[in-house]
Amino acid sequence: MVEITIDGIKTEAPEGSMVIQAAHKLGVYIPHFCYHKKLSVAANCRMCLVDVEKAPKALPACATPVTNGMVVHTRSEKAVAAQNSVMEFLLINHPLDCPVCDQGGECQLQDLAVGYGKSASRYQETKRVVAPKNMGPLISTEGMQRCIHCTRCVRFGQEIGGIMEIGMVNRGEFSEITTFIGKSVESELSGNVIDLCPVGALLSRPYKMSARPWELARRRTISPHDSLGANLIAQVKLDRVKRVVPFDNEDVNECWISDRDRFSYDGLYTEDRLTHPMIRGEDGQWREASWSDALQIVVQTINMIREEFGAEQIGALGSPLATVEELSLLARLTRALGSENVDFRLRQADATFDQALNGAPWLGMPVADLNHVDRVVVVGSFLRKDHPLMAQRLRQAAKRGAQIFFIDSAADDPLFPVAGRITVAPSALPNALAEVAVAVAEARGQAASQAFAGVQVSDAARSIAASLATGERSVVLMGNMAVSSAQASLLAANGAELARAAGAKFGFLTDGGNTVGGYLAGATPRNGGRTAAQMLAEPLKAYLVLHAEPSMDSANGPQAVQALKASGFAVALTAYRSAAEDWADVMLPVAPFTETSGTFVNAEGRAQSFKAATAPLGDTRPAWKVLRVLGNFFELQGFDDESSETVRDAVIAGGIEGRLSNEIKAAPALCAARPQGLERVTDVPIYRTDPIVRRSQPLQETIASQSPRARMSAATLQQLGLESGDAVRITSAHGQVSLPAQLDDTVAAGCVRIAAAFPETLALGAAEAELTVERA
Repeated sequence: MVEITIDGIKTEAPEGSMVIQAAHKLGVYIPHFCYHKKLSVAANCRMCLVDVEKAPKALPACATPVTNGMVVHTRSEKAVAAQNSVMEFLLINHPLDCPVCDQGGECQLQDLAVGYGKSASRYQETKRVVAPKNMGPLISTEGMQRCIHCTRCVRFGQEIGGIMEIGMVNRGEFSEITTFIGKSVESELSGNVIDLCPVGALLSRPYKMSARPWELARRRTISPHDSLGANLIAQVKLDRVKRVVPFDNEDVNECWISDRDRFSYDGLYTEDRLTHPMIRGEDGQWREASWSDALQIVVQTINMIREEFGAEQIGALGSPLATVEELSLLARLTRALGSENVDFRLRQADATFDQALNGAPWLGMPVADLNHVDRVVVVGSFLRKDHPLMAQRLRQAAKRGAQIFFIDSAADDPLFPVAGRITVAPSALPNALAEVAVAVAEARGQAASQAFAGVQVSDAARSIAASLATGERSVVLMGNMAVSSAQASLLAANGAELARAAGAKFGFLTDGGNTVGGYLAGATPRNGGRTAAQMLAEPLKAYLVLHAEPSMDSANGPQAVQALKASGFAVALTAYRSAAEDWADVMLPVAPFTETSGTFVNAEGRAQSFKAATAPLGDTRPAWKVLRVLGNFFELQGFDDESSETVRDAVIAGGIEGRLSNEIKAAPALCAARPQGLERVTDVPIYRTDPIVRRSQPLQETIASQSPRARMSAATLQQLGLESGDAVRITSAHGQVSLPAQLDDTVAAGCVRIAAAFPETLALGAAEAELTVERA
C-alpha cells in the first residue's frame, strides 16, 4: 500500500493501482469515458486528465499508477482546463441530436457536456458522417457518427467475450468502429457493448425508439434461463418490460449478462400468449372459461380418475423455469393427492440417476471461485452456449494460467486456450473418464480403481492426467449433456472417481435457472414414484404440466406429446397457448417470471428471491397462487399460504448448504456396449432452451438459431459417400427427418450432431439415438 493525497484527502491505495481507482474508493468522481473497471486501460479518451504535483502536464488518471506521496488535484484550474479542452474536441464531430438519440437521458457524454462543455461550438466546418454497420439483429449502429472512439466495445470483445468481432479501422478523424469484412456480431455476450457504450453509437435494436429512460420503472429480478441466476433490472413502461439490463453482483454475474438474459423479454408478449383459462369442448374446440369453472373441471376430473384408476395414475411435470415456490406447491399437491409421480427434469433420460445421488447436485463451489481455479475438466458440456457467463469466468481463469480440459463429443471453441481435449462418441464418454482417472492415479503413485481394470490409456488422457496431478485448485464439472445422458449415473460415478483420484472438487453445471431449487423443493419422485421419462414412456391417466413445452423441453418430444394425448386428462399451467393446445384438455394461464414473485436457487446453492416486475397480463395468475387454490378446491390440508415468502421459507428452513451433496453412490465402471451405427450428438442451442427464449424474435434471427443441420466430420461424410451441402435423410427408431449435411470436424467420428428443440428435428425423438444417414 502507498499513501496518496487526492483533493486534500489522504488515503492508501494498493501499489500498482491507478489514480482513478484510488479516487473512486474515496468517492471523488473523475470524469471518464474509456475507463471501465473490468477492462484493460486504453487511456484514449483523455477525459480523466488530472493535475499531479511535480508533473509537467496533466496526466490521465486511468493510466497513472499511484506512487508514495503523490498529490493529485482533480478540480484545480489546470485539471479543469484540460478536461474542458478534451470535451471540446470530443464534441467537434458529435451530432447535436440528443432529442432524437435513443441514448438521450442516460448518456455519459450528455451528462459530462453539461459540466465540462461550452454553450456554443467554435467548430464551423462540416462534421463527419459514418455509415451504419450491420452488427446483426441485436445491436443497432444507426448512430455510429456519435462514436467517440473509447474502444470499450473492442476491448470487451477481446477480453471478456473472447473474440474480436469489433475493431477500429483507419486513423485520425477517419477512424471507425466496425465489424470484420461485413460480418455480424455473433458472441453470446454481445449485448454488453450496448451498456458499455458511453454515447448513442451502439444501441439495443429491439428496444430502440420504444421508450425514454425517464419513463421507465426499474425493478430487480433474476434470470431463469441458466443456472447462474444472473441479477437483472427489468425496465418497465405501462406494465410491459421494455428493456433488461444487468444489476451488478460480483459474486454472481459481475456487471455482465448474456444476450439470452437481455433479449428474452421479447418473448413475453407474443401473439400466442395465453391470457384466459381455456377448456377443450367435446367437439375438440377451445373456449374461454372463468377461473372458477376451469379449476372445478380440473378437480372433478382428477377426483374421478383417482377413484377409478388410483392416485398412482396422476403425474406432475415441472420445469427448471419454475420457481422454488411453484415446484414446492406442485410436489405438495401431487403428494397430497396420493401420488409420488412428480419431476421437473424433462430432459433427463437416466431413470437410475436419483439412486446415484446423495442430495441435491450443485456446482460444488462458489461461482466466483471459477475465476481462481488452476485445473478444470469439463465433461459433456457445450459450455459457451449452456453457461455463457461461467465460460467467461473460466476465460479469465485461463488468462491467469489455468489449464482447462474438455471431455466431450463435439469440440466447440470456448474462446479460450484449451490445454487438452478428448472428443469421442457419447457412448464412449464413461470410458474416456476412466482413462483419465487411471492415468491420474498412475501419475500420483496411487492404485487405480479396480472397476477400470484393463482400460487402455490414450496419450490425450495421459496429458490431461499429468496436468491434473500438479494442480492445487482442481475441479471436475459435469455438463448438461452428461446429466441428460442415458448413462448419467455412470458418467457421474466415473467423474467423481476422477475427481477423487486427482484430489479435485466435483460439481454439476446444472441445467435451467432452478435445478438446485427443484431438488430442494422436493419436486423429484420418492418412494417408488416415476421420473419424468418414465411418466412419458407409459401414459398415465392424468397429468399436471407446469411451465413446460413438452415437445421441445423433453428428452423425447414426440413420445411426450403422444403420452399426454393418450392420457385421460391433461392440464397445462402455461403462459403460451401454442405450448399446450395440441395435447391439453384445460389450459390455465400462469405468469412468467417477470409477473410473479418467487425464488431461484442457482448452481452454487444461492437462493435469490424477486418480486413481480409487472402486473400479470390479462387474466394470468402466478402459478404458486393457482396451485395453492387448487389445493383448496381439492379440500386438502397444507394449502393456506398467503404469500410466496411463506412457501419459500418452508422449503429452505434449516438452511440449504447441508442439503447439497455431490457424493455419488453409484459405482464407477466401464461401458462395454457401443452402438453399431452412427450416434447422435444432441445440443440444445442457446436460444432454444425454454419457451420464453424460443418466442423472442430478435434471438431467433441470430446465427445461433439458424435452421438445424446434420453436422459430421470429414471422415464420417466420406464413409457415407456424402459431401457438405447434400440433402440427407436421417432415420432413428422414433422417426425420420431430412436435413442438409454440413462438414464439421469438431464432431466426434461416427457421430452426427443434430440440434434439439427445433420443429425440424423433433421426429428423431430421443437425444441419444442410433441413426442411419443416407442421401435424400
